[in-house]
Amino acid sequence: MIVRRSAAVLAVTALIGGATAPAALADDASPSASPSRAFPSALYGSTDPTYDGVWRQSLALLAQHTVGVRPAAKAVNWLTGQQCASGAFAPYRADANEKCDAKTMVDTNSTAAAVQALAALGGHDAEVGQAVRWLKDVQNKDGGWGYTAGGASDTNSTSVVIGALAAAGDEPKEQTKGEKSPYDALLALSVPCDETGGGAFAFQPDKKGALAANADATAAGVVGSLGKGFVIEAAGKASKGSAESKGSGDSKGSACASGDSFAPADAAHNGASYLAATLAKTPYLKSAMPGAKPQPDYGNTADAVVALAAAGSTSATARPLAWLEKNSGVWAAKAGPAAYAQLIFAARAAGAQPRDFGGVDLVEKLGATGPAAQKSSRDSATPAPDAKRVDHKSAFNVWWLVGVCLVAGIGIGFLLSRRNKRQQL
Repeated sequence: MIVRRSAAVLAVTALIGGATAPAALADDASPSASPSRAFPSALYGSTDPTYDGVWRQSLALLAQHTVGVRPAAKAVNWLTGQQCASGAFAPYRADANEKCDAKTMVDTNSTAAAVQALAALGGHDAEVGQAVRWLKDVQNKDGGWGYTAGGASDTNSTSVVIGALAAAGDEPKEQTKGEKSPYDALLALSVPCDETGGGAFAFQPDKKGALAANADATAAGVVGSLGKGFVIEAAGKASKGSAESKGSGDSKGSACASGDSFAPADAAHNGASYLAATLAKTPYLKSAMPGAKPQPDYGNTADAVVALAAAGSTSATARPLAWLEKNSGVWAAKAGPAAYAQLIFAARAAGAQPRDFGGVDLVEKLGATGPAAQKSSRDSATPAPDAKRVDHKSAFNVWWLVGVCLVAGIGIGFLLSRRNKRQQL
């Protein structure tokens, strides 16, 4: 899952002409909360939520729901209160009583994450319906989505929106724009087998149209190509057409699929094979900043575990999951609620116990970052209510144009403090 934290970072990087995200976006460089500023008590986490408030709140609520915890009502109300009249969500609005206007920078990732959380919690059909309508109206003609509405499609954003559509009870392949579906957009971002990094997903094409393998985008692309969201069933329940049915990550079925009949399931298989091969070398994925030595990427590794489990590559999840159990504690404590949610998603997907993850109770740790939950049942997943298909009417607005300009001009080094993925070397 993806976790789709790099979409804004890489989108901004593209806007300012850089090839990689700035060093200040490293996992250990998250901005701290200002001692002179109080953040809402209903919000998870204590760091500045300006660029990731809705994202981390959505992941926290969804992760709690996944393990049978009923989140505090005020935490859910805070999330719904962040929605604009258009249906879109901004990363954070300090005063939710003020109406959104042209200066309110809404984005697809925050909106899609909120949809997945609210759809799972149930009882929020109106909010989910409005958000999905907005997402559909800002779909690009290639079938995908960028971080900002109208921005160039990228793998991460397209995948998190696919997860939102599925969570809302819609069929992603039926959501088309210009005769292209979200899956067409992902297929176009799958690196051809005969090129360097073949089988992986690129975040976006470069200026010359070339595709470069990106581990973060690959983890997102695998999940998106399978029509899934953040929450994946425990390993061993491979879906039809899944990568493990083709042997992804295992011996004889790991060949890169290609040909005229290349389909989303093939792209997922290829992406899972790429991740499995990478994790066979080291049990974790790496990322690096300009001039810095590559470092373990805990969040991307957790996302890769989810992707491999979604693809049915159960055997390939063992080493990275064990590595996370042993090594992710310090990172998660510093990174906060979204990090604990990622680890919970990874543990659940791979069949591990979130309440005993290397001796750590991830559910308790997550809960301690926000308001007290209403009740819990120890690590027994509560099934989400059946999603209802809603009539999505037009809700397009042009705020995204101003948003794109704002993104390029704001403090790039602090953008998305909890969603800071870098290109994998």
